[in-house]
Amino acid sequence: MSKDTKPNKADKSDAPRRGSGSSHVYNVLRNEIIDLALAPGSPMDELQLADRFSLSRTPIREALVRLSVEGLITTLPNRATIVSNIDFLHLPQFFDALTLMYRVTTRLAAGHHHPDDIARMRTKQAAFTQAVDARDALALIATNCDFHLEIARAGGNSYYTDLFARLLDQNRRLLRLYYSSFNDELPRKYVTEHDQMIEAIEARDVDAADRLASAHAQQIVTQIQSYITADKRINARISL
Repeated sequence: MSKDTKPNKADKSDAPRRGSGSSHVYNVLRNEIIDLALAPGSPMDELQLADRFSLSRTPIREALVRLSVEGLITTLPNRATIVSNIDFLHLPQFFDALTLMYRVTTRLAAGHHHPDDIARMRTKQAAFTQAVDARDALALIATNCDFHLEIARAGGNSYYTDLFARLLDQNRRLLRLYYSSFNDELPRKYVTEHDQMIEAIEARDVDAADRLASAHAQQIVTQIQSYITADKRINARISL
């Protein structure tokens, strides 16, 4: 390899064949942010990203706009763009809202679901179980969100579904910490909790569905809180 060769940079003429473009940049960066490969506070410089992806600044800018809408990146007053920080200081309020949505959507699903909803829940649960077996953290995060949103849709309240979707999106990086606390090897009992929730919903047992959803949310919250407490880097960030 000659000294002028840059092994990590794609040829611009090769970009379309490699699937590059705004959507490609968005998907790559989004996964890296959720996976915490791009840490909170990391700079997102258009020129550097254009060089990395061998693209003009226009598709880079389009991808950054999409990430900004999702709250994954932030433009500072000095116009610098960074990966959004995780708001650790307001986590108790976030966890309260998240737990409430776990409970209310699961209760509603138990009371209002149709038979087809159960089939869709089981399909989403099968995808989640496959991700657990593969120890694929990004797939775990995505399929977990898909599963709980399927429950929310079965409840029939679109306002709750939309709110829950926003909370689950905000929760993606926290879920990455959650799975990291298990070294991405989620204990089987937490997979079983999903199955138990489906069974309670199918039986139209509203109280059992509520109880299971509450316990499921609480163990996630407790595990994340314990992980954050044990991580000195996070604690240093909170104390700033």
